[in-house]
Amino acid sequence: MNEKILKVIDEKVRPYLNGHNGDIEVLEVKDGVVKVRLLGQCSGCISAKYTVQDIVQNSLKEEIPEINKVELIDSLSKETLDMARKILNKNAK
Repeated sequence: MNEKILKVIDEKVRPYLNGHNGDIEVLEVKDGVVKVRLLGQCSGCISAKYTVQDIVQNSLKEEIPEINKVELIDSLSKETLDMARKILNKNAK
């Protein structure tokens, strides 16, 4: 199944994301759930959730009926989020 997923990603999803200066990484496939991370410009996009649902999930489900869902995994690490909170709290004072 992993090969099928990567084929769909390479042929249908990646060209779309590349057109927006983004990319995608498949993190895990388990029990019909595909976990992905968006990269490049797509990683911080406010529409990332909708891109995953409308482009990634629909493309995969269309080609691979065993796929139940695609989940977007946040690309920001805990350390990055903590640093951002520190900076924002400092500036709020």
